[in-house]
Amino acid sequence: MTSHPTAGADSPKPAFELKAATFTLPVIRLLGIDMDAVADQLGVKVDQAPDFFRNTPVVIDLSGLPPGAGQIEFPLLVGLMRGFGMIPVGIRGGTEEQHAAAEAMELAILGDAFVRRTPPREAASQPDPRPAPRPAASPASAVAEEGVHASQRLVTRPVRSGQRVYAPGGDLSVVAPVSHGAELMADGNIHVYGPLRGRAMAGMKGDISARIFCQDLQAELLSVAGHYRISENIPDEVKGVPVQIFLDGDVLRVEKL
Repeated sequence: MTSHPTAGADSPKPAFELKAATFTLPVIRLLGIDMDAVADQLGVKVDQAPDFFRNTPVVIDLSGLPPGAGQIEFPLLVGLMRGFGMIPVGIRGGTEEQHAAAEAMELAILGDAFVRRTPPREAASQPDPRPAPRPAASPASAVAEEGVHASQRLVTRPVRSGQRVYAPGGDLSVVAPVSHGAELMADGNIHVYGPLRGRAMAGMKGDISARIFCQDLQAELLSVAGHYRISENIPDEVKGVPVQIFLDGDVLRVEKL
């Protein structure tokens, strides 16, 4: 009697898994198509915070362009952004003609759901009522937590250089030191009960009422709703002491507590 191999015995071992994940992406909103002006003004921003932009994936938002703005020189735009260290990955908004030009540069066409890095493109066409899946932890980015709630994320261990912690839809509290090169991000407020040496960005979805509170300010960069200050622009008298950071109009203020 001839024996047959067990079904599946020769099946190849899976080489990858396809998962949905939520990340944060900076968005550059174009207000005009003059690439010389874009280059000049973007250069100023990069000079103020070079580490913030280095090797950072970004989305180009075309929704701020006036009607009839015309074609965008995507080869020039992509080239200058890469020259500044950024990695343009896609566009949002714009016309069909602009979409075709962007696709020719291998840029993804993202819907309104892609304000931040979200699941694959086809999943963005219809909002998912379920909570966004959280990214799988990895040795480079995992941070132990004591509690995660819909409106608050609590981190209880030090946030190391290279780690990025994001609290979508609410506040982030860290009861441990935050090292240089680490990033804290929250759609709401950020509270740090220890030295803050990395970057803290509150109001990621544009909440101008968001604030940052910390016990020992030594930050590389502070941001609320897209308004930011780098270390060189933070007064010495508020460094190393408890402070709050908030928006007063278009001015990002740092005040002692």
